[in-house]
Amino acid sequence: MNDAVRPDVAGREGSLARKERALRDILAGLDGVIVAFSGGVDSAYLACVARSELGDRALCITADSPSYPRRHRDMALRLVRQLGLRHEFIQTREMERPEYRANPADRCYFCKEELYTQLSRIARERGIAAIVDGNNADDRGDYRPGREAARRFGVRSPLDEADLTKGEIRQLSRAAGLPTWDEPASACLSSRIPYASEVTGEKLQAIDAAENLLRDLGFRVCRVRHHGDTARIEMDPDQMRRALDDDVRATILRELHALGFRYVTLDLQGYRTGSLNEVLTLTPVNG
Repeated sequence: MNDAVRPDVAGREGSLARKERALRDILAGLDGVIVAFSGGVDSAYLACVARSELGDRALCITADSPSYPRRHRDMALRLVRQLGLRHEFIQTREMERPEYRANPADRCYFCKEELYTQLSRIARERGIAAIVDGNNADDRGDYRPGREAARRFGVRSPLDEADLTKGEIRQLSRAAGLPTWDEPASACLSSRIPYASEVTGEKLQAIDAAENLLRDLGFRVCRVRHHGDTARIEMDPDQMRRALDDDVRATILRELHALGFRYVTLDLQGYRTGSLNEVLTLTPVNG
């Protein structure tokens, strides 16, 4: 039997269509929204559907700060042009908060509190009904202190409400022609700094420059973790052999030394999301 008509395949496709319809219904039922828009896979798809359902009543807002990668800023702007999004940048000031710079395990809470304070003010001033973010169904069991801030400010997560997973969002993004459909997962630059190690502008700039260098060298999935004078590089294990090529290795060493790192290491476990959380003993956070 052809896969196109197999009951299990048809069932999966039907389930995805129902979830997409649920997402559209959620957004269409709102009078207007502010989309917290980073330009990543999830917020890009959410913004695309919000624009489709609400037109100019969907306002995408991107928080610009030292922890926001330059590459993501450029990607967000390309999406704004491609999709015709109504869009604004705001400057967030989480770096001015001592509790954020101290980098506790719940650092993300203080970042999101700063963001949602500003977005809530804009929503009140402009009479916009709701604020929405790009959290999806796969985020429920992860350690995400920022979700507590979202709950406090009444921020909705339509992708999660529609039970859409990351893989399904990628599938729908590809069908919609979004260039972000296969974009690697990412997070703010502060997530590269171990907990209890101070977050500084200098560290964030070094991380951003180091990761941009690796991507320019063709390492698409990578992180540079900042351990003081040591840069710990995580990348796809399949790419490690190329990183150890004499010319490539020499380039990485030269450029990262120039950024202030004395030692440059390659983590043999490879890239994994949230590796700095491995030092924590966590109870999964639901919601």
